[in-house]
Amino acid sequence: MARKIACIGAGYVGGPTMAMIALKCVDLEVVVVDLNVSRIAAWNSDKLPIYEPGLDEVVKACRGRNLFFSTDVKKHVAEADIVFVSVNTPTKTRGVGAGKAADLTYWEGAARMIASVSTSSKIIVEKSTVPVKTAEAIEKVLRCNCTSASVQFDILSNPEFLAEGTAVADLANPDRVLIGGKDGPAGHAAIEELAAVYARWVPQDRILRTSLWSAELSKLTANAMLAQRISSMNSISALCEATGADVQEVAHSIGKDSRIGPKFLNASVGFGGSCFQKDILNLVYICETLGLKEVADYWHAVITMNDYQKQRFVERIITSMFNTISRKNIAIYGFAFKKDTGDTRETPAIDVCHGLVADGAHCVIYDPQVGADQVHRDLATPKFEWDHPSRGQAAIAGRDEIKVVKDPYTAAHGAHAICVLTEWDEFAHYNYHKIYDNMVKPAFIFDGRNVLDHAALRKIGFIVYALGKPLDPFL
Repeated sequence: MARKIACIGAGYVGGPTMAMIALKCVDLEVVVVDLNVSRIAAWNSDKLPIYEPGLDEVVKACRGRNLFFSTDVKKHVAEADIVFVSVNTPTKTRGVGAGKAADLTYWEGAARMIASVSTSSKIIVEKSTVPVKTAEAIEKVLRCNCTSASVQFDILSNPEFLAEGTAVADLANPDRVLIGGKDGPAGHAAIEELAAVYARWVPQDRILRTSLWSAELSKLTANAMLAQRISSMNSISALCEATGADVQEVAHSIGKDSRIGPKFLNASVGFGGSCFQKDILNLVYICETLGLKEVADYWHAVITMNDYQKQRFVERIITSMFNTISRKNIAIYGFAFKKDTGDTRETPAIDVCHGLVADGAHCVIYDPQVGADQVHRDLATPKFEWDHPSRGQAAIAGRDEIKVVKDPYTAAHGAHAICVLTEWDEFAHYNYHKIYDNMVKPAFIFDGRNVLDHAALRKIGFIVYALGKPLDPFL
Protein backbone atom coordinates (compact mmCIF):
# COMPACT_ATOMS: atom_id res chain seq x y z
CA MET A 1 0.00 0.00 0.00
CA ALA A 2 1.35 3.41 -1.00
CA ARG A 3 2.43 5.69 1.84
CA LYS A 4 3.89 8.61 -0.08
CA ILE A 5 2.99 10.21 -3.39
CA ALA A 6 5.17 12.70 -5.24
CA CYS A 7 4.07 14.76 -8.22
CA ILE A 8 6.63 16.31 -10.56
CA GLY A 9 5.15 19.55 -11.86
CA ALA A 10 3.31 22.22 -9.85
CA GLY A 11 1.08 23.54 -12.60
CA TYR A 12 -2.63 23.60 -13.42
CA VAL A 13 -2.90 19.80 -13.25
CA GLY A 14 -0.38 18.73 -10.64
CA GLY A 15 -1.25 21.24 -7.93
CA PRO A 16 -5.05 20.83 -7.80
CA THR A 17 -4.96 17.06 -8.35
CA MET A 18 -2.53 16.45 -5.51
CA ALA A 19 -4.43 18.84 -3.24
CA MET A 20 -7.62 16.80 -3.74
CA ILE A 21 -5.79 13.50 -3.13
CA ALA A 22 -4.34 14.95 0.09
CA LEU A 23 -7.78 16.17 1.16
CA LYS A 24 -9.39 12.77 0.62
CA CYS A 25 -6.48 10.57 1.78
CA VAL A 26 -5.31 12.04 5.07
CA ASP A 27 -3.04 9.07 5.77
CA LEU A 28 -0.98 9.67 2.60
CA GLU A 29 1.90 12.10 2.42
CA VAL A 30 1.54 14.06 -0.81
CA VAL A 31 4.37 16.25 -2.08
CA VAL A 32 4.28 18.44 -5.19
CA VAL A 33 7.79 19.13 -6.45
CA ASP A 34 9.05 21.59 -9.03
CA LEU A 35 12.36 23.28 -9.81
CA ASN A 36 10.60 26.61 -10.26
CA VAL A 37 11.35 28.33 -6.95
CA SER A 38 8.84 31.17 -7.38
CA ARG A 39 6.03 28.78 -8.28
CA ILE A 40 6.63 26.60 -5.22
CA ALA A 41 6.84 29.74 -3.06
CA ALA A 42 3.45 30.80 -4.41
CA TRP A 43 1.91 27.41 -3.56
CA ASN A 44 3.23 27.90 -0.03
CA SER A 45 1.83 31.45 0.21
CA ASP A 46 -1.59 33.00 0.72
CA LYS A 47 -1.85 33.78 -3.01
CA LEU A 48 -1.72 30.59 -5.05
CA PRO A 49 -0.09 30.70 -8.50
CA ILE A 50 -3.36 29.76 -10.25
CA TYR A 51 -6.92 30.93 -9.77
CA GLU A 52 -9.52 28.20 -9.47
CA PRO A 53 -12.78 28.48 -7.47
CA GLY A 54 -12.52 26.48 -4.25
CA LEU A 55 -8.83 25.65 -4.61
CA ASP A 56 -7.67 27.98 -1.83
CA GLU A 57 -9.87 26.20 0.69
CA VAL A 58 -8.66 22.74 -0.33
CA VAL A 59 -4.98 23.69 -0.24
CA LYS A 60 -5.24 25.48 3.10
CA ALA A 61 -7.04 22.52 4.66
CA CYS A 62 -4.19 20.15 3.79
CA ARG A 63 -1.00 22.18 3.44
CA GLY A 64 1.43 21.43 6.25
CA ARG A 65 -0.65 18.43 7.34
CA ASN A 66 -0.15 15.90 4.55
CA LEU A 67 0.25 18.21 1.53
CA PHE A 68 3.61 19.81 0.86
CA PHE A 69 5.22 21.84 -1.92
CA SER A 70 8.96 21.60 -2.37
CA THR A 71 11.86 22.29 -4.72
CA ASP A 72 13.78 19.29 -3.33
CA VAL A 73 12.72 17.15 -6.26
CA LYS A 74 15.20 14.29 -5.95
CA LYS A 75 14.61 13.70 -2.23
CA HIS A 76 10.85 13.38 -2.47
CA VAL A 77 10.86 11.38 -5.69
CA ALA A 78 13.33 8.94 -4.17
CA GLU A 79 11.08 8.46 -1.12
CA ALA A 80 7.79 8.13 -3.02
CA ASP A 81 5.93 4.91 -3.77
CA ILE A 82 3.88 6.52 -6.55
CA VAL A 83 5.27 9.29 -8.76
CA PHE A 84 2.91 11.35 -10.88
CA VAL A 85 4.56 13.14 -13.78
CA SER A 86 2.72 16.31 -14.74
CA VAL A 87 5.30 18.23 -16.74
CA ASN A 88 4.79 20.31 -19.86
CA THR A 89 4.41 18.51 -23.17
CA PRO A 90 4.38 21.56 -25.47
CA THR A 91 4.05 21.54 -29.23
CA LYS A 92 7.43 21.35 -30.95
CA THR A 93 8.56 24.65 -32.44
CA ARG A 94 11.41 23.31 -34.58
CA GLY A 95 12.65 20.13 -36.22
CA VAL A 96 10.62 17.13 -37.32
CA GLY A 97 6.94 17.60 -36.50
CA ALA A 98 7.30 21.30 -35.65
CA GLY A 99 3.92 22.92 -35.14
CA LYS A 100 2.15 19.59 -34.50
CA ALA A 101 4.13 16.96 -32.58
CA ALA A 102 4.44 16.99 -28.80
CA ASP A 103 7.84 17.88 -27.38
CA LEU A 104 8.64 15.21 -24.79
CA THR A 105 11.94 16.72 -23.66
CA TYR A 106 10.67 17.46 -20.14
CA TRP A 107 9.01 14.05 -19.79
CA GLU A 108 12.22 12.27 -20.77
CA GLY A 109 14.23 14.46 -18.41
CA ALA A 110 11.84 13.59 -15.58
CA ALA A 111 12.17 9.88 -16.36
CA ARG A 112 15.97 10.04 -16.30
CA MET A 113 15.89 11.84 -12.97
CA ILE A 114 13.44 9.31 -11.47
CA ALA A 115 15.67 6.44 -12.57
CA SER A 116 18.81 8.06 -11.18
CA VAL A 117 17.42 8.56 -7.64
CA SER A 118 15.29 5.42 -7.25
CA THR A 119 16.42 2.78 -4.80
CA SER A 120 12.98 1.21 -4.41
CA SER A 121 10.32 0.08 -6.89
CA LYS A 122 7.79 2.69 -7.96
CA ILE A 123 4.60 3.21 -9.87
CA ILE A 124 5.11 5.97 -12.45
CA VAL A 125 1.90 7.72 -13.49
CA GLU A 126 1.55 9.69 -16.71
CA LYS A 127 -0.58 12.70 -15.81
CA SER A 128 0.56 14.95 -18.64
CA THR A 129 -1.20 14.59 -21.97
CA VAL A 130 1.16 12.52 -24.09
CA PRO A 131 1.17 10.81 -27.52
CA VAL A 132 0.15 7.19 -27.83
CA LYS A 133 2.99 4.78 -26.98
CA THR A 134 4.82 7.33 -24.81
CA ALA A 135 4.72 4.93 -21.86
CA GLU A 136 6.66 2.38 -23.87
CA ALA A 137 9.45 4.87 -24.58
CA ILE A 138 9.52 6.15 -21.00
CA GLU A 139 9.80 2.60 -19.65
CA LYS A 140 12.90 2.07 -21.76
CA VAL A 141 14.45 5.29 -20.44
CA LEU A 142 13.71 4.28 -16.85
CA ARG A 143 15.15 0.78 -17.19
CA CYS A 144 18.30 1.94 -19.00
CA ASN A 145 19.12 4.59 -16.41
CA CYS A 146 18.42 2.85 -13.12
CA THR A 147 21.53 1.35 -11.55
CA SER A 148 19.70 -1.01 -9.18
CA ALA A 149 18.56 -4.27 -10.75
CA SER A 150 16.06 -4.82 -7.92
CA VAL A 151 14.10 -1.65 -8.71
CA GLN A 152 10.97 -2.18 -10.80
CA PHE A 153 8.96 0.51 -12.53
CA ASP A 154 5.32 0.02 -13.42
CA ILE A 155 4.02 2.65 -15.85
CA LEU A 156 0.41 3.78 -15.71
CA SER A 157 -1.54 6.30 -17.76
CA ASN A 158 -3.98 8.35 -15.68
CA PRO A 159 -4.99 11.28 -17.88
CA GLU A 160 -6.77 14.27 -16.37
CA PHE A 161 -10.16 15.41 -17.62
CA LEU A 162 -10.43 18.66 -15.68
CA ALA A 163 -12.22 21.71 -16.98
CA GLU A 164 -10.61 24.92 -15.77
CA GLY A 165 -13.03 26.98 -13.76
CA THR A 166 -14.62 23.82 -12.32
CA ALA A 167 -11.46 21.81 -11.62
CA VAL A 168 -12.07 21.40 -7.88
CA ALA A 169 -15.62 20.18 -8.44
CA ASP A 170 -14.41 17.90 -11.24
CA LEU A 171 -11.78 16.38 -8.95
CA ALA A 172 -14.22 15.92 -6.08
CA ASN A 173 -16.90 14.36 -8.25
CA PRO A 174 -15.36 13.13 -11.51
CA ASP A 175 -17.33 11.65 -14.40
CA ARG A 176 -14.67 8.95 -14.55
CA VAL A 177 -11.13 8.19 -13.49
CA LEU A 178 -9.21 6.41 -16.23
CA ILE A 179 -6.23 4.19 -15.39
CA GLY A 180 -4.36 2.38 -18.12
CA GLY A 181 -1.66 -0.20 -17.48
CA LYS A 182 0.18 -3.11 -19.05
CA ASP A 183 -1.42 -6.51 -19.26
CA GLY A 184 -0.05 -9.05 -16.77
CA PRO A 185 0.11 -9.50 -12.98
CA ALA A 186 2.46 -6.55 -12.31
CA GLY A 187 0.49 -4.17 -14.50
CA HIS A 188 -2.84 -5.22 -12.98
CA ALA A 189 -1.44 -4.84 -9.45
CA ALA A 190 -0.19 -1.33 -10.22
CA ILE A 191 -3.58 -0.35 -11.63
CA GLU A 192 -5.33 -1.60 -8.50
CA GLU A 193 -2.92 0.23 -6.19
CA LEU A 194 -3.66 3.56 -7.88
CA ALA A 195 -7.37 2.70 -8.09
CA ALA A 196 -7.35 2.17 -4.32
CA VAL A 197 -6.23 5.79 -3.85
CA TYR A 198 -9.09 7.17 -5.93
CA ALA A 199 -11.58 4.71 -4.41
CA ARG A 200 -11.35 6.69 -1.16
CA TRP A 201 -13.91 9.08 -2.68
CA VAL A 202 -14.71 7.92 -6.24
CA PRO A 203 -17.28 5.10 -6.74
CA GLN A 204 -15.77 1.97 -8.25
CA ASP A 205 -18.02 2.09 -11.30
CA ARG A 206 -16.40 5.40 -12.26
CA ILE A 207 -12.86 4.03 -12.08
CA LEU A 208 -12.16 2.69 -15.56
CA ARG A 209 -9.33 0.26 -16.21
CA THR A 210 -7.86 -0.02 -19.72
CA SER A 211 -4.66 -0.75 -21.60
CA LEU A 212 -1.93 1.87 -21.58
CA TRP A 213 -2.49 2.73 -25.22
CA SER A 214 -6.25 3.11 -24.87
CA ALA A 215 -5.82 5.46 -21.90
CA GLU A 216 -3.31 7.64 -23.74
CA LEU A 217 -5.48 7.85 -26.86
CA SER A 218 -8.66 8.46 -24.84
CA LYS A 219 -7.34 11.77 -23.56
CA LEU A 220 -6.44 13.07 -27.03
CA THR A 221 -9.75 11.88 -28.42
CA ALA A 222 -11.81 13.46 -25.63
CA ASN A 223 -10.28 16.88 -26.20
CA ALA A 224 -10.57 16.54 -29.97
CA MET A 225 -14.26 15.66 -29.70
CA LEU A 226 -15.00 18.59 -27.38
CA ALA A 227 -13.16 21.04 -29.63
CA GLN A 228 -14.97 19.58 -32.63
CA ARG A 229 -18.35 20.44 -31.09
CA ILE A 230 -17.25 24.04 -30.54
CA SER A 231 -15.93 24.40 -34.08
CA SER A 232 -19.09 22.80 -35.45
CA MET A 233 -21.28 25.39 -33.75
CA ASN A 234 -18.92 28.19 -34.73
CA SER A 235 -19.26 27.16 -38.36
CA ILE A 236 -23.05 27.30 -37.97
CA SER A 237 -22.77 30.76 -36.36
CA ALA A 238 -21.38 32.12 -39.64
CA LEU A 239 -24.26 30.52 -41.53
CA CYS A 240 -26.77 31.97 -39.04
CA GLU A 241 -25.48 35.49 -39.62
CA ALA A 242 -25.72 35.00 -43.39
CA THR A 243 -29.31 33.71 -43.22
CA GLY A 244 -30.77 35.63 -40.26
CA ALA A 245 -31.04 32.59 -38.01
CA ASP A 246 -30.09 32.66 -34.32
CA VAL A 247 -27.28 30.29 -33.32
CA GLN A 248 -28.46 30.11 -29.71
CA GLU A 249 -31.90 28.98 -30.83
CA VAL A 250 -30.31 26.38 -33.11
CA ALA A 251 -28.04 25.16 -30.28
CA HIS A 252 -30.96 24.94 -27.86
CA SER A 253 -33.01 22.99 -30.37
CA ILE A 254 -30.37 20.40 -31.23
CA GLY A 255 -29.22 20.18 -27.61
CA LYS A 256 -32.65 18.80 -26.69
CA ASP A 257 -31.79 15.73 -28.77
CA SER A 258 -30.63 13.17 -26.21
CA ARG A 259 -28.11 11.82 -28.72
CA ILE A 260 -26.40 15.22 -28.86
CA GLY A 261 -26.99 16.88 -25.49
CA PRO A 262 -26.57 20.57 -24.60
CA LYS A 263 -22.91 20.80 -23.56
CA PHE A 264 -20.23 22.52 -25.62
CA LEU A 265 -22.76 23.97 -28.06
CA ASN A 266 -22.16 27.64 -27.28
CA ALA A 267 -20.83 29.48 -30.31
CA SER A 268 -18.02 31.86 -29.46
CA VAL A 269 -15.08 33.78 -30.82
CA GLY A 270 -13.11 30.53 -30.61
CA PHE A 271 -11.80 27.93 -28.19
CA GLY A 272 -8.58 28.29 -26.22
CA GLY A 273 -6.80 26.73 -23.27
CA SER A 274 -3.72 24.61 -22.94
CA CYS A 275 -5.11 21.37 -24.34
CA PHE A 276 -7.54 21.58 -27.25
CA GLN A 277 -5.32 22.91 -30.01
CA LYS A 278 -2.19 21.20 -28.74
CA ASP A 279 -3.87 17.80 -28.44
CA ILE A 280 -5.57 18.01 -31.83
CA LEU A 281 -2.30 18.93 -33.53
CA ASN A 282 -0.66 16.03 -31.73
CA LEU A 283 -3.44 13.72 -32.94
CA VAL A 284 -2.99 15.06 -36.48
CA TYR A 285 0.75 14.39 -36.35
CA ILE A 286 0.26 10.84 -35.09
CA CYS A 287 -2.20 10.15 -37.91
CA GLU A 288 0.18 11.61 -40.48
CA THR A 289 3.10 9.51 -39.28
CA LEU A 290 0.92 6.38 -39.49
CA GLY A 291 -0.13 7.21 -43.05
CA LEU A 292 -3.71 8.15 -42.12
CA LYS A 293 -3.83 11.34 -44.19
CA GLU A 294 -7.62 11.56 -44.45
CA VAL A 295 -7.98 11.15 -40.69
CA ALA A 296 -5.33 13.82 -40.09
CA ASP A 297 -7.07 16.22 -42.48
CA TYR A 298 -10.40 15.63 -40.78
CA TRP A 299 -9.13 16.62 -37.35
CA HIS A 300 -7.00 19.48 -38.64
CA ALA A 301 -10.18 21.05 -40.02
CA VAL A 302 -11.25 21.65 -36.38
CA ILE A 303 -8.23 23.93 -35.94
CA THR A 304 -8.82 25.59 -39.31
CA MET A 305 -12.39 26.48 -38.31
CA ASN A 306 -11.21 27.87 -34.96
CA ASP A 307 -8.70 30.14 -36.70
CA TYR A 308 -11.36 31.19 -39.21
CA GLN A 309 -13.77 32.17 -36.43
CA LYS A 310 -11.21 34.45 -34.78
CA GLN A 311 -10.29 36.06 -38.10
CA ARG A 312 -13.96 36.45 -39.02
CA PHE A 313 -14.60 38.25 -35.72
CA VAL A 314 -11.76 40.70 -36.37
CA GLU A 315 -12.94 41.34 -39.92
CA ARG A 316 -16.49 41.96 -38.68
CA ILE A 317 -15.17 44.61 -36.28
CA ILE A 318 -13.21 46.36 -39.02
CA THR A 319 -15.97 46.35 -41.64
CA SER A 320 -18.58 47.48 -39.11
CA MET A 321 -16.48 50.45 -38.05
CA PHE A 322 -16.36 51.93 -41.55
CA ASN A 323 -13.46 49.74 -42.72
CA THR A 324 -10.93 51.46 -40.49
CA ILE A 325 -9.96 51.08 -36.87
CA SER A 326 -6.71 52.99 -37.17
CA ARG A 327 -6.00 54.98 -34.01
CA LYS A 328 -9.35 53.96 -32.53
CA ASN A 329 -9.56 52.75 -28.93
CA ILE A 330 -11.21 49.37 -28.53
CA ALA A 331 -12.04 48.07 -25.06
CA ILE A 332 -11.38 44.36 -24.61
CA TYR A 333 -13.56 42.76 -21.95
CA GLY A 334 -11.87 39.51 -20.96
CA PHE A 335 -8.47 38.06 -21.77
CA ALA A 336 -8.62 34.63 -20.05
CA PHE A 337 -9.65 31.82 -22.39
CA LYS A 338 -12.80 31.19 -20.29
CA LYS A 339 -14.47 32.52 -17.16
CA ASP A 340 -13.49 31.54 -13.61
CA THR A 341 -9.82 31.06 -14.46
CA GLY A 342 -6.78 33.26 -14.91
CA ASP A 343 -5.41 30.94 -17.59
CA THR A 344 -4.56 32.72 -20.84
CA ARG A 345 -2.91 29.87 -22.72
CA GLU A 346 -4.07 29.86 -26.37
CA THR A 347 -6.82 32.32 -25.46
CA PRO A 348 -8.62 33.64 -28.57
CA ALA A 349 -8.05 37.13 -27.18
CA ILE A 350 -4.41 36.90 -28.28
CA ASP A 351 -5.23 36.47 -31.95
CA VAL A 352 -8.07 39.00 -31.83
CA CYS A 353 -5.83 41.63 -30.23
CA HIS A 354 -3.07 40.91 -32.74
CA GLY A 355 -5.57 41.34 -35.57
CA LEU A 356 -6.89 44.62 -34.22
CA VAL A 357 -3.44 46.05 -33.53
CA ALA A 358 -2.27 45.02 -37.00
CA ASP A 359 -5.01 47.25 -38.42
CA GLY A 360 -3.93 50.20 -36.28
CA ALA A 361 -6.25 49.93 -33.28
CA HIS A 362 -5.33 50.64 -29.67
CA CYS A 363 -6.64 47.93 -27.32
CA VAL A 364 -7.51 48.69 -23.71
CA ILE A 365 -7.91 45.39 -21.87
CA TYR A 366 -9.75 44.53 -18.69
CA ASP A 367 -9.95 41.06 -17.15
CA PRO A 368 -10.78 40.43 -13.47
CA GLN A 369 -8.09 37.76 -13.10
CA VAL A 370 -5.37 38.59 -15.64
CA GLY A 371 -2.73 41.24 -14.93
CA ALA A 372 -0.85 43.58 -17.23
CA ASP A 373 2.45 41.69 -17.32
CA GLN A 374 0.66 38.47 -18.23
CA VAL A 375 -1.19 40.16 -21.10
CA HIS A 376 1.89 41.84 -22.53
CA ARG A 377 3.93 38.67 -22.21
CA ASP A 378 1.26 36.62 -23.97
CA LEU A 379 1.03 39.09 -26.82
CA ALA A 380 4.82 39.08 -27.23
CA THR A 381 5.22 35.30 -27.19
CA PRO A 382 5.49 33.51 -30.55
CA LYS A 383 2.93 30.80 -31.30
CA PHE A 384 3.58 27.46 -29.53
CA GLU A 385 6.27 29.04 -27.31
CA TRP A 386 3.94 29.70 -24.35
CA ASP A 387 4.62 26.30 -22.75
CA HIS A 388 8.42 26.45 -23.00
CA PRO A 389 10.70 27.62 -20.16
CA SER A 390 12.23 30.34 -22.38
CA ARG A 391 8.79 31.88 -22.54
CA GLY A 392 9.37 33.30 -19.06
CA GLN A 393 12.02 35.59 -20.52
CA ALA A 394 9.91 36.70 -23.49
CA ALA A 395 10.03 40.39 -24.21
CA ILE A 396 7.12 42.36 -22.83
CA ALA A 397 6.23 44.30 -25.94
CA GLY A 398 3.42 46.27 -27.52
CA ARG A 399 2.85 48.67 -24.64
CA ASP A 400 1.99 51.53 -27.02
CA GLU A 401 -0.84 49.66 -28.73
CA ILE A 402 -1.93 47.62 -25.70
CA LYS A 403 -3.01 49.01 -22.36
CA VAL A 404 -4.26 46.95 -19.43
CA VAL A 405 -6.49 48.53 -16.80
CA LYS A 406 -8.07 47.37 -13.56
CA ASP A 407 -11.54 48.74 -14.15
CA PRO A 408 -14.07 48.02 -16.95
CA TYR A 409 -15.34 51.61 -16.99
CA THR A 410 -11.82 52.93 -17.49
CA ALA A 411 -11.33 50.46 -20.33
CA ALA A 412 -14.40 51.75 -22.17
CA HIS A 413 -13.86 55.45 -21.46
CA GLY A 414 -13.24 57.16 -24.79
CA ALA A 415 -13.48 53.87 -26.69
CA HIS A 416 -15.12 53.46 -30.07
CA ALA A 417 -16.08 49.85 -29.35
CA ILE A 418 -16.18 47.10 -26.74
CA CYS A 419 -15.28 43.50 -27.58
CA VAL A 420 -16.42 40.78 -25.18
CA LEU A 421 -13.93 37.92 -25.45
CA THR A 422 -14.47 36.04 -22.14
CA GLU A 423 -17.83 35.06 -20.65
CA TRP A 424 -17.23 36.49 -17.16
CA ASP A 425 -20.58 36.74 -15.35
CA GLU A 426 -19.85 40.28 -14.17
CA PHE A 427 -19.85 41.63 -17.72
CA ALA A 428 -23.65 41.29 -17.87
CA HIS A 429 -24.16 43.49 -14.80
CA TYR A 430 -22.32 46.70 -15.62
CA ASN A 431 -23.97 50.11 -15.91
CA TYR A 432 -23.99 50.29 -19.68
CA HIS A 433 -25.80 53.66 -19.65
CA LYS A 434 -22.75 55.10 -17.92
CA ILE A 435 -20.40 53.25 -20.26
CA TYR A 436 -22.27 54.49 -23.34
CA ASP A 437 -22.17 58.11 -22.20
CA ASN A 438 -18.36 58.00 -22.05
CA MET A 439 -17.76 56.33 -25.43
CA VAL A 440 -17.20 57.80 -28.89
CA LYS A 441 -20.35 57.65 -31.02
CA PRO A 442 -21.53 55.54 -32.70
CA ALA A 443 -20.63 53.19 -29.88
CA PHE A 444 -20.21 49.55 -30.86
CA ILE A 445 -20.36 46.35 -28.83
CA PHE A 446 -19.07 43.12 -30.37
CA ASP A 447 -20.23 40.27 -28.15
CA GLY A 448 -18.05 37.28 -28.92
CA ARG A 449 -19.63 35.20 -26.14
CA ASN A 450 -23.31 36.20 -26.32
CA VAL A 451 -23.48 37.02 -22.62
CA LEU A 452 -25.01 40.51 -22.79
CA ASP A 453 -28.62 41.71 -23.07
CA HIS A 454 -28.49 42.85 -26.68
CA ALA A 455 -31.99 44.33 -26.81
CA ALA A 456 -31.30 46.47 -23.73
CA LEU A 457 -27.99 47.65 -25.19
CA ARG A 458 -29.68 48.67 -28.46
CA LYS A 459 -32.25 50.69 -26.49
CA ILE A 460 -29.41 52.57 -24.85
CA GLY A 461 -28.00 53.41 -28.28
CA PHE A 462 -25.27 50.82 -28.87
CA ILE A 463 -24.67 49.25 -32.27
CA VAL A 464 -24.52 45.58 -31.28
CA TYR A 465 -22.93 42.66 -33.10
CA ALA A 466 -23.96 39.40 -31.46
CA LEU A 467 -22.05 36.41 -32.78
CA GLY A 468 -24.25 34.04 -34.75
CA LYS A 469 -27.39 36.20 -34.47
CA PRO A 470 -29.33 38.32 -36.97
CA LEU A 471 -27.25 41.37 -37.79
CA ASP A 472 -28.04 44.81 -36.45
CA PRO A 473 -29.58 46.89 -39.27
CA PHE A 474 -26.71 49.36 -38.88
CA LEU A 475 -24.27 46.58 -39.80
